[in-house]
Amino acid sequence: MRRYDRINACLPDELILEIFRHLDLKVSRDACSLVCKRWLTLERLSRTTLRIGASSSPDLFVKLLSRRFANVKNIHIDERLSISHPVQPDFVLFAVDVKMKFLLQGRRRGSDQLALSSPKLQFVSETSGSEEGQVEPYCLSDAGLTVLAEGFSKLEKLSLIWCSNVSCVGLMSLAYNCVYLKSLDLQGCYIGDQGLSAVGKCCKQLEDLNLRFCEGLTDTGLADLALGCGKSLKSIGVAACVKITDVSLEAVGSHCKSLETLSLDSEFIHNKGVLVVARGCPHLKVLKLQCINVTDEALIAVGTSCFSLELLALYSFQQFTDMGLHAIGNGCKKLKNLTLSDCYFLSDKGLEAIAAGCKELTHLEVNGCHNIGTVGLESIGQSCQSLTELALLYCQRIGNSALLEVGRGCKFLQALHLVDCSNIGDEAIGSIARGCQNLKKLHIRRCYKIGNSGIVAVGENCKFLTELSLRFCDRVGDEALISIGKGCSLKHLNVSGCHQIGDAGIIAIARGCPELNYLDVSVLQNLGDMAMAELGEGCPLLKDIVLSHCRQITDIGLAHLVRNCTMLESCHMVYCPGITAVGVATVVSSCVNIKKVMVEKRKVSQRTQRRAGSVISYFCVDL
Repeated sequence: MRRYDRINACLPDELILEIFRHLDLKVSRDACSLVCKRWLTLERLSRTTLRIGASSSPDLFVKLLSRRFANVKNIHIDERLSISHPVQPDFVLFAVDVKMKFLLQGRRRGSDQLALSSPKLQFVSETSGSEEGQVEPYCLSDAGLTVLAEGFSKLEKLSLIWCSNVSCVGLMSLAYNCVYLKSLDLQGCYIGDQGLSAVGKCCKQLEDLNLRFCEGLTDTGLADLALGCGKSLKSIGVAACVKITDVSLEAVGSHCKSLETLSLDSEFIHNKGVLVVARGCPHLKVLKLQCINVTDEALIAVGTSCFSLELLALYSFQQFTDMGLHAIGNGCKKLKNLTLSDCYFLSDKGLEAIAAGCKELTHLEVNGCHNIGTVGLESIGQSCQSLTELALLYCQRIGNSALLEVGRGCKFLQALHLVDCSNIGDEAIGSIARGCQNLKKLHIRRCYKIGNSGIVAVGENCKFLTELSLRFCDRVGDEALISIGKGCSLKHLNVSGCHQIGDAGIIAIARGCPELNYLDVSVLQNLGDMAMAELGEGCPLLKDIVLSHCRQITDIGLAHLVRNCTMLESCHMVYCPGITAVGVATVVSSCVNIKKVMVEKRKVSQRTQRRAGSVISYFCVDL
């Protein structure tokens, strides 16, 4: 029967809600919400997450959101997201109800996550002095946080990123109203001890706490929170809080027996605080330290007490030696992830101790540890057969034989990152390619001994490779990319600065990698329009392309590229003399999904500026 409702007449609300919860795709849920008023209401009830960027009248914004989405449990507010300059008064919407209908009904976004911000329109309410064109504040205040707390009493997870106007008053209101809170991120919020003490007093289920860049806090606030939430707290992050010292860590170690994750970045933390945490928190699994005043004594305590440790990251240690790593190797047998960054006094002996004791290691990053060389990494290759990711950054003393051992012993390696490793060449890459055929990611930058033969071996052996980055490897040419095009189905390719690569190599990629969605060919002087035409034909899924400093690419090649690459979202074409205002207009008019175009200002016509000014950027590319 025409116009007969066969669904609403028989399906109860509970069943429709359950169906909505199983729809993961944004488009699917948006389409369902447009069927009828009942489905719109139910779809709102099914939302559990809101994501809010910088917006005009944020306090009022939050209030109106709380009326529409009653079951939200996760809210993320990030005021780092920029907001454009106010529009002219004749474009301002004064009626608040009309404004919110436009945002929340006419242009609903997201499925279970509602991304809300107003980058193009600014709003002025009737009570904000609209006659003078005054624009309301863009920062969430204590009043707004109070409204949020009262409107979302079921809240379990809240992120307030760089909400600089929020203080203790708003945080105390949050604590009193949202007693089910489990996760709280206060990064960059200038809150004080009273607010944090209130959270400790009221939110007895709190598990995760991030206090990075909370400069107003002292030991009093964190100690009170540890006392109140000690039984439930599992994760704490502290950075750049100059008034938080070992006193706070002593309270954490005494009361937070279930703590699993601790991240510290401070010049005011010493051995004493870390010692208490290591001995008082036996379930610690993740430890990240950037504390220049912590020494081997603290690491020895971790090695002798934290037997459940799985991830250890040590940054910029000035007083840390192999003795500490020996203790970790002897005691932390479950260690899987190790990062050593700028630890100048570590040597091969420390890495050998890790290899001997931590057989389950899967991820290793060595960054700027100049005393670690070939021998230490050889021991990793020989002993840690479960290794899946290896990153060697600025390791001038590590040579080919180290990666030969990794290729022989680490058959499950899936990701390899090399930056400024001047002694690693084709022999090492060939060994990795032949021995680690499950490799999915290979990122190499400024390794000048690596050339065609190593990358050819990758193309012949690593059939699962999806990401390849060869930045400024000036010995790599077309021969390497031809092999990759024949053997791998890449989704991500970056060959910026590889000046020997020209049309032949990129054409091979275009014909062999139809799933390519990211391409950076900047600073390739031999690349021309023929490659662009082939990319347009062979890579219809391309979303991001960087063409900057390519002198032979012209408007003609650009037109061929965008003709079929209709999914293109960003295009960087700074300092391409062959691309003119015509080419820029072609990109803007042909790519309906375009979000960012980076180009010189003189190449943007007034018509293009009017049509797509919001997506055009004039900043220089970071090469």
